[in-house]
Amino acid sequence: MYCCYRFCCTIVTIFVVLLLPLLLHCDYRFCCISNFLLHSDCESIKTQIGIRLPGKNSYLCKNLTATKMKNFSYLLIVVILGVFSLSSCQGYNNMVEKQEAVTAQWGNVENAYQRRADLIPNLVATVKGYAEHEQETFRQVTEARAKATQINVNPEQLTEESLQQYQQAQDQLSQALGRLLLIQENYPELKANQNFLALQDELAGTENRISVERNKFNQVVQDYNAYIRKFPQVIYAGWFKFTPKGYFKSAPGAETAPKVEF
Repeated sequence: MYCCYRFCCTIVTIFVVLLLPLLLHCDYRFCCISNFLLHSDCESIKTQIGIRLPGKNSYLCKNLTATKMKNFSYLLIVVILGVFSLSSCQGYNNMVEKQEAVTAQWGNVENAYQRRADLIPNLVATVKGYAEHEQETFRQVTEARAKATQINVNPEQLTEESLQQYQQAQDQLSQALGRLLLIQENYPELKANQNFLALQDELAGTENRISVERNKFNQVVQDYNAYIRKFPQVIYAGWFKFTPKGYFKSAPGAETAPKVEF
């Protein structure tokens, strides 16, 4: 669809730039010949038509042609503006679609993180049944979860700063969860509990889903950011407040995935 649109714009431009001047030139010759026929006899036609025009008729045709050239200039400006407007509309629509893709993928990221947050209460309750005196660890997990769930990022304000704040809260929760899972090493019965093992598996799957959704988010953001920086979108992207979005960044020391022992 977009290729057909660009092809039509190209055809219109070629017509305006190349064919209209040719048609205008033919109209000029026809005008001059017509005026000459009205004011000359047959002999004059035989000897002068197509060769030289009387001064009065030439002056009339030149004035008429000057007027037509002026009108043609106006027409050319209008057509160029029209083509640019069509291009702007298509570019605007594409920017809207790409922005909506970013918003939708951000929703997937939030859902994955929310899924992890929903698993934590059951995980904490299971661990408490075997390690009641690990109150400091439970408190840290609870506080980190509360902080992470309180930070909400507006999809229209996905800036580097807002994403960094969101990611820091989620990383703190990940660290607290890591300390919670380490408790199992001191409690063999907890380590063998089927409910605890099931929650661990579900948590591991959720962490994988979070990683996948974050990678997809970075991809759609890259596509969006690159598009609004290209010409001619860069001209009117600012007019409609299409601003660059932020990316998820790897935490320091996260070049290699941690190994979790069950």
